[in-house]
Amino acid sequence: MTDILAGITVLDLSRVLAGPYAAMLLSDLGATVIKIEQPSVGDEARGFGPFINGVSGYFVSVNRGKKGVTLDLKHPRGREVFLRLAQKADVLVENFRTGAMERLGIGYGALSAANPRLIYLSLTGFGRTGPRSPDPAYDMIIQGMSGIMSVTGEPSGRPVRVGTSIGDLSAALFGVIGVALALFRRERTGKGGLVDIAMLDSLFSLLENAVMRAAVEGAPPAPLGTRHSTIAPFDVYPTKDGAMVLCAGNDVLWGKFLDVAGRPDLKGDVRFSSNRLRCENVEALTAVITVILSERTTAEWIEVLRAADVPAGPLNNVADAMRDPQIIARGMLSAIEQPGAGTFTVAGSPVRIDDEPPPAPKPAPALGEHTEKVLKDMLGMGEGEIGELRKEKAI
Repeated sequence: MTDILAGITVLDLSRVLAGPYAAMLLSDLGATVIKIEQPSVGDEARGFGPFINGVSGYFVSVNRGKKGVTLDLKHPRGREVFLRLAQKADVLVENFRTGAMERLGIGYGALSAANPRLIYLSLTGFGRTGPRSPDPAYDMIIQGMSGIMSVTGEPSGRPVRVGTSIGDLSAALFGVIGVALALFRRERTGKGGLVDIAMLDSLFSLLENAVMRAAVEGAPPAPLGTRHSTIAPFDVYPTKDGAMVLCAGNDVLWGKFLDVAGRPDLKGDVRFSSNRLRCENVEALTAVITVILSERTTAEWIEVLRAADVPAGPLNNVADAMRDPQIIARGMLSAIEQPGAGTFTVAGSPVRIDDEPPPAPKPAPALGEHTEKVLKDMLGMGEGEIGELRKEKAI
């Protein structure tokens, strides 16, 4: 798995989250990713906590394994160097506002003319077309506009932001899919292309059943807390010592749950005799299940429900999840030894191919750490030319 994209060179001009995360995923799969940052300034995420010895864990977590180059794209010689790099690259990732790259003279048109094989990934809030295409966006704005906040939270409560930057991350994932498809097409045609990914499009597409319900029912779906809109039981329920998740997603599983719970009598309760009726009588169903589950601890219930093949799990906080034996067994925690900081623990790659373990993550680059090496190796520059660029503050 670690060498699937070996030989692919990615120029990462992005910052903060959507673009860096997409480029990181490409790096995890073997691509050489060169992160280009503004001299002396860098990605603003370097200023986001938490910190170890002044080094940003936020930055490390989404820029691991990349090479760091500083380049002033507003400086004529900086743009010239960038164009030379782009001529040798396979993929470019950027998440500037729509039109920003064009104003610098290094938009898709100019770069594709210089390198027709280049795959250009544009990650923006609203995409490259439409009335809001030039507008700035943050994840919170996208969550609000997409509709996802309107279905998140407790009934009759205020809208709630999803607890991770799902707008940025969904765009990053669709961006990597687009790059993979463009690379596959390039193998057949020899041509690169423009991958246009909008955060709003990406998050809206993940609403799946909510969109269908709004279209079919003629009214927007409301937040339901933790329960499912069309499946029951499918919720978080209290136990003797805490809470757990129970998902009996069909009539067979409902019957198995009742057998394990010692309540086969409820199989004859007409209110709960089908999934549709359980959804219609969900409040009564929840009351019954709450009484049943209060008789044992979470661990006891999960043990007996797993034995009966009834889907159930604990309600973990993040620290609990990091200690979960399944997370550990799958290698989903990795340690990065970051020079000058120490050890950062990060989430590993979830991609498994041919049962290979995920790659061991490498450190994130210090600002401009690999500038000279990249310019020498990719462009054949000598010490004199690099010195001139430094003197002119182009790098």
